Amino acid sequence: MTMSSRAPAAAVLRTIALAVTLGSAAAQAEPVTLTVALAANPQMQTAAQLIDNFYAGNPDIKVKFQILPENQLRPTVLKDVATNSGQFDVVMIGAYEVPLWAQKSWILDLSKEFVAGDQGWNVDDLVTPIKDLVSYKGDLYATPFYGSSSFMFYRKDLFEKAGLTMPEVPTWDEVAAFAAKLDDKANGVSGICLRGIPGWGQNLAPLTTVINTFGGRWFDEQWAPQLSAPKTKEAIRFYVDLLKQHGQPDAAKDGWQECLQLFTQGKAAMWYDDTVFAGPVLDQASPAVKGHVGFAMAPVKATKGSGWLWAWGLSIPKTSRHPQEAWKLIAWLTSQQYIKLAGEKAGWGTVPPGSRQSTYAIPDYVNATKDYAALTLKSINGANPLKPTVDPVPYTGVQYVTIPEFEQIGDFTSQQIAGAISGRNTVDEAIATSEAKIKEIMEDAGYGK
Repeated sequence: MTMSSRAPAAAVLRTIALAVTLGSAAAQAEPVTLTVALAANPQMQTAAQLIDNFYAGNPDIKVKFQILPENQLRPTVLKDVATNSGQFDVVMIGAYEVPLWAQKSWILDLSKEFVAGDQGWNVDDLVTPIKDLVSYKGDLYATPFYGSSSFMFYRKDLFEKAGLTMPEVPTWDEVAAFAAKLDDKANGVSGICLRGIPGWGQNLAPLTTVINTFGGRWFDEQWAPQLSAPKTKEAIRFYVDLLKQHGQPDAAKDGWQECLQLFTQGKAAMWYDDTVFAGPVLDQASPAVKGHVGFAMAPVKATKGSGWLWAWGLSIPKTSRHPQEAWKLIAWLTSQQYIKLAGEKAGWGTVPPGSRQSTYAIPDYVNATKDYAALTLKSINGANPLKPTVDPVPYTGVQYVTIPEFEQIGDFTSQQIAGAISGRNTVDEAIATSEAKIKEIMEDAGYGK
């Protein structure tokens, strides 16, 4: 080959090399896409609407949200992380899952991997009971998106018209009497709205707080099921009868979404549920309801308090393909800056509550939430997952039992309870069927041996 023939060949090689280099650079410039599983709650939907503000500071990251109802989110995410599928880079999980999944090493230790090196995120600002809920052995395994407890929503105008006064801490006996007096089926107003739809995180959440304050429990200290014990049975019967007598029509099909809609549309005089819905209630209330919403602590019977304790947190599965970028997203979504942004852009009622102490020092937030913010914090700080009921128990958790088997136990039992609410079976039948199943599950798992 002559020198003249080599020159064009060299030029071609240089061109090819340049093209490869440019192609590689272009490939590197492609943004990372994070797939994120979220619960379809109002605060999470606000997060999806504000994502452009995250892109402004992170142009190399794109986010694909998969927003699912809670009963769909849980099995979808569980299947993904348990089978190492790697579909999601970020998952929203609840306080029940965090310690169980951390123990199995399904999710990353955020304290060791990211929090220690991110001083701007300010871990010391987190509300302590909520921080503890999303931790395992002292380390964070989820960043708390919001923290909450439970309390009573009620119509002040209907109470006044009926000559009733709601105490700050009502008893369940008082609530039942209020519901009977306020029940106005002729005008489409139920005395109370409660979750009836099956699911351990649906009808069993409020029901378990009723069981706790009645002095009942799921298990005794030897892990023997206690649904048929007198106090537990009394609580279950009370909840079912209250719904059947003075609750919303077809209550067995209703969860928090339906109760939120019914209450804000003026079709229920009371609603016992999560404190996180206080903002949405005031925001979505019809003209007839707006300005007449009151708040009270969770009703009690044999205990001083009975509010539940919950947090939705953002975790990074160990199979995430982009953990560094995932941390950037969840740090932003759970930061002081995001909370301020959500308030300014979407309204202070949309701000994720209960997660950061600094939220309760923002003047605009304090003003907008003056009717319920103090009660929310009081309820959160008053909940005791280590001693949820009157008698000793071998488990932790207020509205759930922190053992892996509770998801199966709770979902099965909730189906039986829904059947009792709808009239397909009796309370006694629901309890007997559930307890037999629970004994079987616990024996198979080796409890009590």
